[in-house]
Amino acid sequence: MSWGGLLFKPENKPVEPDPDNAGEGSETLFNPHSKFFTMECIMRKFSAIFFVIAIIGISIFSFYSNRRPDEGTGLTIYAYDSFVSEWGPGPVVIPAFEEEYGIKVSIVSVGDAGQVLQKAILEKNDVKADLIIGIDNNLLARALEEDILEPYESVNLRKIPDDLIFDSTLSLTPFDYGYFSIIYDSEKIDVPPASLSDLLKEEYSKSIILMDPRTSSPGVGFLLWTVSEFGEDYKDYWKKLASSILTITDGWDSGYGLFTQGEAPMVLSYTTSPAYHVEYEETERYKAAVFNNGHYMQIEGIGILKNAPNRKAAELFIDFALEEKFQSAIPLTNWMYPVRTDLPLPDSFSFAPKPPVSLIIPAAEIEKNMQDWITGWADAVTE
Repeated sequence: MSWGGLLFKPENKPVEPDPDNAGEGSETLFNPHSKFFTMECIMRKFSAIFFVIAIIGISIFSFYSNRRPDEGTGLTIYAYDSFVSEWGPGPVVIPAFEEEYGIKVSIVSVGDAGQVLQKAILEKNDVKADLIIGIDNNLLARALEEDILEPYESVNLRKIPDDLIFDSTLSLTPFDYGYFSIIYDSEKIDVPPASLSDLLKEEYSKSIILMDPRTSSPGVGFLLWTVSEFGEDYKDYWKKLASSILTITDGWDSGYGLFTQGEAPMVLSYTTSPAYHVEYEETERYKAAVFNNGHYMQIEGIGILKNAPNRKAAELFIDFALEEKFQSAIPLTNWMYPVRTDLPLPDSFSFAPKPPVSLIIPAAEIEKNMQDWITGWADAVTE
């Protein structure tokens, strides 16, 4: 209905004759003496409209006022190293958030995602940050077990597919996702591995750099990848894999750095890593080995810490993380897929193969077995 309809559409009932025009028949809509056109009626109708508009305006103002933190509010975020680094998303999305909301952000680099989680756990009785970034579907169980997060349902959650919402409690909000992969140097390896079992071949002796699952989210991801493929035999697999491993680093940054320095021809990373080298180095030298049995999936999230000092500001940041400004920065800075699937990807992502099969272990199963899997892994690699 238009506003004009409110003013000029006749009511659905007979119009009484105007006493000043008795004998001239019924009123017409354009009769200047009609009740529809008396100044008093028009003013009453305008007053009603303005009243409705005022109520709507007050409601909107009240909503955003309650959502907006007090002036001078700050925000402290713990994130993993590559997120904070000069080439990561931090230097792009943090200034954009500060400009839009006038909230000063302090973002603290805390090693890998596993170390981010550990720091939050150690401080849970004396909370110093508001948000943690990078806790994924594989670390979710431990985060929930330690009770360090508070649920929050973002107003923008409807903008992402349901199958990427990996935490039913909404303690973690997804912001990107990807697939673990073995990245190889095509100038050193002619025939890449086509499966986890292929990594056991003698030709790959001391050729692989991996990450520690006790401190690294990619390390956890690769461990779970082996569990999802080999089940209870995963420990035997790791014992056999030992001869192919050059080193196991604490985090992804150090491991991938060793790889690009030429220390080993293969490294655990993501299927999207080759896109980085195409985009910024204009080289197709580094490639992702595609395994037909599938690749393990990682979905990264942002969570509000329990008793966070600046809860309102933290909620706004999560909402912002699902907006186009933030999501569009993910591919060329974090080298993952944005959870907003309605946004275009850079051309370089054509060098990021999508796995034929996506592997993932439910959070409940991880929660039940993770400690045993870690213990079994540690025993296997130290034998």
